[in-house]
Amino acid sequence: MEKISRTKVVDVLRRTDFGATVNVKGWVRTRRGSKQVNFIALNDGSTIHNVQIVVDLETFDEEMLKQITTGACLSVNGILTESPGAGQNAEIQATEIQVLGTCDNTYPLQKKGHSLEFLREVAHLRPRTNTFGAVFRISHHMSMAIHQFFHERGFFNFHTPLITASDCEGAGQMFQVTTLNLYDLKKDENGSILYDDDFFGRQTSLTVSGQLEGELAATALGAIYTFGPTFRAENSNTPRHLAEFWMVEPEVAFNEIGENMDLAEDFIKYCVQWALDHCMDDITFLNNMFDKGLIERLQGVLKDSFVRLTYTEGIRILEEAVAGGRAFEFPVYWGADLASEHERYLVEEHFKRPVILTDYPKEIKSFYMKQNEDGKTVRAMDVLFPKIGEIIGGSEREADYNKLMTRIQEMNIPMKDMWWYLDTRKFGTCPHSGFGMGFERLLLFVTGMSNIRDVIPFPRTPRNAEF
Repeated sequence: MEKISRTKVVDVLRRTDFGATVNVKGWVRTRRGSKQVNFIALNDGSTIHNVQIVVDLETFDEEMLKQITTGACLSVNGILTESPGAGQNAEIQATEIQVLGTCDNTYPLQKKGHSLEFLREVAHLRPRTNTFGAVFRISHHMSMAIHQFFHERGFFNFHTPLITASDCEGAGQMFQVTTLNLYDLKKDENGSILYDDDFFGRQTSLTVSGQLEGELAATALGAIYTFGPTFRAENSNTPRHLAEFWMVEPEVAFNEIGENMDLAEDFIKYCVQWALDHCMDDITFLNNMFDKGLIERLQGVLKDSFVRLTYTEGIRILEEAVAGGRAFEFPVYWGADLASEHERYLVEEHFKRPVILTDYPKEIKSFYMKQNEDGKTVRAMDVLFPKIGEIIGGSEREADYNKLMTRIQEMNIPMKDMWWYLDTRKFGTCPHSGFGMGFERLLLFVTGMSNIRDVIPFPRTPRNAEF
């Protein structure tokens, strides 16, 4: 086969130099045709669109042609020609075909519709489908948008540890990291495990957040963001929870809660705009196949400024809705941690646009949040989105050493693990704020998918660590 440098399908489809000889390589999506001519749809992952290969059967070896089945991998040389078919600019008249990899009929992705549940069982192959090709290309673009947004604004990307001895959220639902022999654990007289022989000489876990270390960096570099994997060992089998997910966490010295809200709104609008600017082919496919309101919803988020609402006011609206006959599964009262159904009511039914909810009761929020003068609430903020509920959670941080210390003691957080964090409040403390955004929650919104397991390549959930 003549050696011609490969052109990606995304680039071939844009070309208009008809008559040129080109080479494409990719996987067969479908093959159809008559006794004289066959049409092969070839895709290499560079775009949602396939390139059509036109094969004059008389000029090719019959045995080789038998190997061209759904899923087979081909290298094709041919003449770029103008396509008579609607929806595509160019196709390729094949002159040479080489089968790089055959694919027998046990291939699970034969040409028919597959349920998303079935595709989770073949997560090693699902990136080859149109749906997951689209999702993972959008995922890449959202990563680029995130880095670009912060880079343009003078933030520094900061790597925080994945293995840690502190529990940022105080929730205790952490995966342990150990090299101890679990069949023969040494214990002290109280029955507690001795970690002296462990790799780090102490109990360590996978991180639930890079925030605490991010605060250290912000009080040195001014404005930082982390973007990395985080781990939660909570037994949540919901369409919105993963045990391993990615978090974006900016932290900014001298920002108070108002500036933190501005940053969150600017950030998420930037990401949505980036998706509309760079991923329209994939978004259009997902809009047509899964969620007819997707494009409209993405554009809607950009249109209006987000509603800013105190938790107390939000509860009042929800209580009025209940009084008016609106049924919720979970009770509504001041002091309750809002469920997704409450958040979505405020966003989708009451205001019909995103909401930033602020000033939550201190009892339902983390120890590090700045307390308001009322003694009851803290300067927390959650950004609530249609279809998702909470997409961003953040706060102004408590900068006062004594107040932070009191809160740590009230919540029985082991002080021995927190001394380094408290140093930032002893040595030149300053107002500072930040937030965390679950990357996969952003992807849920931008792709219109309804289950978080379908926006990460290999989901980690309770009782599932396949692939």
